[in-house]
Amino acid sequence: MKNKRLYFLGIGGIGMSALAQYFLAEGDEVYGYDLTPSPITDMLMQKGAVIHFDDNADKIPSGVDFAVFTPAVPRTNAVFQYFIEHNTPLHKRSQVLGHITEQLPSVAVAGTHGKTTTTSMVAHLLAPEVSIAGFIGGIAKNFHDNLVLGTNPVAAVAEADEYDRSFLTLHPAVAIITSMDADHLDIYGTRENLVAAFQQFATQSQTVLVEESVANEIQHSQKLIYGTGPHADYRAENIQLAPNRATFDLRTPDGILPQLQLRANGLYNVLNATAAVAAVLELFKGRHAGIKPARSILIGDKLQTFAGVKRRFDYIVDRDDFIYIDDYAHHPEEMHSFISAVRKIYPGKHICGIFQPHLYSRTRDFAKQFAEVLSQLDEVILLPIYPAREQPIPGITSEYLLSLIDNPNKRVLSKEELLPYLQTHKPEVLLTIGAGDIDRFVEKIQQL
Repeated sequence: MKNKRLYFLGIGGIGMSALAQYFLAEGDEVYGYDLTPSPITDMLMQKGAVIHFDDNADKIPSGVDFAVFTPAVPRTNAVFQYFIEHNTPLHKRSQVLGHITEQLPSVAVAGTHGKTTTTSMVAHLLAPEVSIAGFIGGIAKNFHDNLVLGTNPVAAVAEADEYDRSFLTLHPAVAIITSMDADHLDIYGTRENLVAAFQQFATQSQTVLVEESVANEIQHSQKLIYGTGPHADYRAENIQLAPNRATFDLRTPDGILPQLQLRANGLYNVLNATAAVAAVLELFKGRHAGIKPARSILIGDKLQTFAGVKRRFDYIVDRDDFIYIDDYAHHPEEMHSFISAVRKIYPGKHICGIFQPHLYSRTRDFAKQFAEVLSQLDEVILLPIYPAREQPIPGITSEYLLSLIDNPNKRVLSKEELLPYLQTHKPEVLLTIGAGDIDRFVEKIQQL
């Protein structure tokens, strides 16, 4: 088949950019649109993608075989309308990912939090000993990329996104479900509907690994539980946590992996590692063609060299006089895990958190929970809500969220006010938290 000419609407997104890289590596022509330039779009253009940043349909090349879109780009966009009017085949990002991964035995990682780190761990444990096509929802530091692509892949690893039921395009050999907190209620309406979608995802999987706190809510004939409790099939034991380090034994159905070491913080990362190791061992048990046996990979050695993911408990500055950590957390449960881990590592230090709420609907639905979590900080700075794909909701603002926070040391700052404020009010420990464009401040804060 001739090389294809593809177009990506929202090509700078973390999931879209991994697919764009995949097709570039396949020798296809890749074009795309995004709202603003970014390091990701810079990287794609260096690899050969042609990208424009205004919704001008005149920039679209002729002869596009199909276009890939993400819900972040509204259908009213001129580029979107062009493809509709010209009857160009349009595919959701999740449909394209499903088509790629269905050709290989795959591990798919789902969950309302923890999936990016766990996906990265699975990819790191497998590659390069096993040639994989890995699609990660973040920049994995071991690969410096969100795509891991070996020669003639024999397995796939994919982050399974529950938003818009995207993960229902996947049919993995091994699935992981890390968590099922109420989220994306603009799509699901209720947590019960969210759980039903996760159940469908599990049904489409050959084997499913479920974190112990939600294991009773998922039914599957090949369900395995992971966690720290007595009923877990894969159980982390003798856990020792220290700053940026964890040591634990992993009891498996086939024996104990002793003294596993992980360069990460918090119990939640021990659980992520438990799930990742379990998924790799279960994948090997499937005896899929081309996949080497488990003994070819030294699990302990590989886990010890896992370097983490950008924007997941990401140390930017680590000095005696100033600690700065950046994290993608945007759901109350994620934020609670992150802030609690920081508290344990730095007891007694003054901790300031800068939070950029992500989506009006999520801020509305979880305002009370956000306020409770943020109240644990010594100082709270809120940036205006990052709207992403949404229109404003009357009364739902960062000022409204601020009013619910039980902490006298709190304020809302505009993006223009943030850096001048930090220059004169630098705390001992600083956290930037959120899934919007707050990451654009990381380098500037690092230089303060």
